[in-house]
Amino acid sequence: MAAQSGKDLLVKVDMTGDGLFESAAGLRATRISFNAESVDVTSLESAGGWRELLAGAGVKTASISGSGIFRDAETDERMRQVFFDGETPKFQVIIPSFGTIEGAFQITSIEYAGTFDGEATYEMSLTSAGQISFVAAL
Repeated sequence: MAAQSGKDLLVKVDMTGDGLFESAAGLRATRISFNAESVDVTSLESAGGWRELLAGAGVKTASISGSGIFRDAETDERMRQVFFDGETPKFQVIIPSFGTIEGAFQITSIEYAGTFDGEATYEMSLTSAGQISFVAAL
């Protein structure tokens, strides 16, 4: 696979609850990470005293983070409202030449910043709020 442009990794929010996804405005940097907790089932009978893990038993989570330029666009308004209402709408993360991750997420933080001689910026963090799906790129 050839190198991919970072600007093609997109975070999209469902604007209406009907599957109308739009890219979060102004994002310059995005990241998605997947985590799984392990469940330790080691006992005195564990071979050689080696730790044993119970397959498939841990809690799985996905986290999205992003930062960019605050534009006060329609998607910015949607994100603010989702945060203040505590909603868990569907989000998509488009990973170029890999596929699309989709699922319900809760916005856990939004931060705004700016300096007198620079642009207003924002950062956001989201965490999964249910099962995540993956559709491979064609």
